[in-house]
Amino acid sequence: MKEELVSSEWLAGSININPVLVRKELSNLREHGLVNSKEGKNGGAQLAKPANSILLSEVYMAVKQSPVLGVAKNTPNPECPVGRQINDHLNGLYEEVDQALLEKLQQVSLADFCKKFD
Repeated sequence: MKEELVSSEWLAGSININPVLVRKELSNLREHGLVNSKEGKNGGAQLAKPANSILLSEVYMAVKQSPVLGVAKNTPNPECPVGRQINDHLNGLYEEVDQALLEKLQQVSLADFCKKFD
């Protein structure tokens, strides 16, 4: 059974964001082999493979832009005993959190996640 194409406008309306942002993420998902898309009046996107063979970890890695907890943009005071070490310690913590999230997402398929919705 061939799945229908879903437009970026429809997806954007569902999650209440700009369709341009949806198209950007669809591009990332397409580059990672998770969706196929077609441009034009009758265009849209659809999964490139069955939802039960897509892990949420794959989706996360396709759209991930930074660690879960983000990265500090300021430079701490090198004279401060906490400031001069904080980024190293935070980076280690961020990596641990990101790895724990990935391990959890590797246990859930897109099909399993979709079952949570009515």
